[in-house]
Amino acid sequence: GSHSLRYYYTGVSDRAFGLPEFSIAGYVDDTQIVRYSSDNGRAEPATQWMKEREGPEYWQGQTQGLKAQEPVFKHNVKTVMDRFNQTSGTHMVQYMYGCELGDDGNIRGYEQHVYDGREFFALDTEKWVYVPTEREAQLTTQKWNSPEVNAPERKKNYLQNICIEGLKRYLSYGRAELERRVRPHVKISDHQSDTTELRCQAYGFYPREIDVKWVKNGRDDVHSEAAKEILPNPDGSYQLRVTAEVTPNEGDSYACHVEHSSLEEKLIVVWPGPSKNAQSMAIIIAIAVVAVLLIVAAIAGFAIYKKRAGKPDAGYTAAANRDSPPSSIVSA
Repeated sequence: GSHSLRYYYTGVSDRAFGLPEFSIAGYVDDTQIVRYSSDNGRAEPATQWMKEREGPEYWQGQTQGLKAQEPVFKHNVKTVMDRFNQTSGTHMVQYMYGCELGDDGNIRGYEQHVYDGREFFALDTEKWVYVPTEREAQLTTQKWNSPEVNAPERKKNYLQNICIEGLKRYLSYGRAELERRVRPHVKISDHQSDTTELRCQAYGFYPREIDVKWVKNGRDDVHSEAAKEILPNPDGSYQLRVTAEVTPNEGDSYACHVEHSSLEEKLIVVWPGPSKNAQSMAIIIAIAVVAVLLIVAAIAGFAIYKKRAGKPDAGYTAAANRDSPPSSIVSA
């Protein structure tokens, strides 16, 4: 399959979220290979094979390069805050770039800059020009695109050559782990209220890419209100839970369909119907409702009896009861 090398940089204006002021994470495919944080000031391997294959000089070089980016990111956070006329509050600048090598040898690069969760500007890797997404990014993109700076051309060389060389090197180190296929464990459950909430959880799978959905009567996809967020597990595998609100009618069937590269064919887990607990709860509720109605009827009957008998009421007492990056990042 295709493989990718990606780096994520994050700079924050303050420590309100408990995040370091500056951090970076590098990934080959879905496996983290390097991390750096301003809290400890060291680039560190995130896998055993990176630790074994790259020596002290490599990690010293990474540390120096990333340490030099700390003041750059601090400046960038302040610059973007100024552009938006913000003087206080918690704000975040994120920067993602990487390269992808396809099965056919095709190379693809990408770079994106994000501010407070929204794209700020990005690199168009067809025209090789920076494009502003927000009006406040225009000054930066004009500067970076200028002949004096020529940032797109330098980034093109990095993404198409240096990044790909790094990706190939890291793949040779960890191919056995990176190309492993681990089947998902799938568990379904339900929760009964006015409607039925169906839950399908796939966990322990690798690689990250997976398709999980609820299907009605074998053909109709059931819309899921909740976002399908794939979460990492401590062992490097992933998990995903997909929920759907349904109102089952007589004869309807529901099943969770799972597709993953570790599976030879689609995995289908059929929902057996309301769980026993839910059915028991429904019975308990029904009994409670009937009991309440009987008590109400009895009280009403007693009140009528009293009225007819003309006796005074004496009262009733209830009983108690969370490769090398380019060194040519230009500040905003």
